[in-house]
Amino acid sequence: MDIDSLVQRINELARKDKETGLTKEETEERAKLRERYLQNVRRNFRAQLNSIEWVEDRDGGKRK
Repeated sequence: MDIDSLVQRINELARKDKETGLTKEETEERAKLRERYLQNVRRNFRAQLNSIEWVEDRDGGKRK
């Protein structure tokens, strides 16, 4: 499941929860989808942090 369809399904379940409530199975599905989404966000954030390179200024100080 790609990220767009994952977010779409999470939003569908959120709307349904507000309108009529969720079944036990839907609540479990929502929790699993949210965790999957958060794992994706964490992985992407880690990748961004790992891609930062430190370079030295001419005066020897470090900067990003």
